[in-house]
Amino acid sequence: MLKELIISMRPKQWTKNVFLFAALIFDLKLFEPVLLGRTILAFILFCLFSSSVYLINDLVDIERDRQHPTKRFRPLAAGRLKRSWALAAGVLLPLLGLPVAFYLIPLFGIISLVYLALQTAYSLALKNLVIIDVMTVAAGFVLRVAAGAVVAQAERFSPWLYICITLLALFIALGRRREELILLEDNANQHRKILEEYSPAFIDEMLTVVTAAAIIAYSLYTFSAENLPANKSMMLTIPFVIYGLLRYLYLIHQKNMGGSPEEIVLKDIPLLVNNLLWGVTAVIILYLF
Repeated sequence: MLKELIISMRPKQWTKNVFLFAALIFDLKLFEPVLLGRTILAFILFCLFSSSVYLINDLVDIERDRQHPTKRFRPLAAGRLKRSWALAAGVLLPLLGLPVAFYLIPLFGIISLVYLALQTAYSLALKNLVIIDVMTVAAGFVLRVAAGAVVAQAERFSPWLYICITLLALFIALGRRREELILLEDNANQHRKILEEYSPAFIDEMLTVVTAAAIIAYSLYTFSAENLPANKSMMLTIPFVIYGLLRYLYLIHQKNMGGSPEEIVLKDIPLLVNNLLWGVTAVIILYLF
């Protein structure tokens, strides 16, 4: 039962919480031990909080998940995990983590509480509101970045990065909606009612807008943010961002992927290499130029 509980906590999706390190890296504080330690602790806490959200969401969607071709194998939907265990863990994780979050930095605790409240509202109601559903998902990523900025005591973290993160999160969320529509076809609304409000063509139009906006926003960041090198060398990272977004679109449209972004990022070798090259190049430019 404990093994099934851990699986339901979705440790693979903890990779989303690396966004907490954005402020630490881009505010040039990566090598400050105290701030690095605080950010690592914040990352661990958000792993607990996000797992609590996943458990609550699975409890709410248990009957619909049983009609899904892949989600029906999740421990709760498959009956391998008792509801009482999932509910207990979903409540206990925030009760253990929030006091630590408030003790670490009160504002970080407030952001953590807002994150939990927003994601719980998503599980119960907001995921049934067209467009609001994907915007709520994006807000979860922005709150992660904001939480990281607080614990890293960011002073020169560019607002452009909040815009870039918002657009990237919308991009990923729309990709997931598209994959669900393609995978479930005529049975889509039986699994998730909100899918009645979407169509592949509508999502593709939104993806086009978001992709273009993301590239423009990141490009503006590379030559307008105050804490970047004066020689504009950060613009060298723009091709990595363009390739990453286009590669992801290729995987969504040509390979019908997109339902599990964390698996795409970790398993698609070209995308993984591109992301690593972007990260290494950005760090070198930020800290050595």
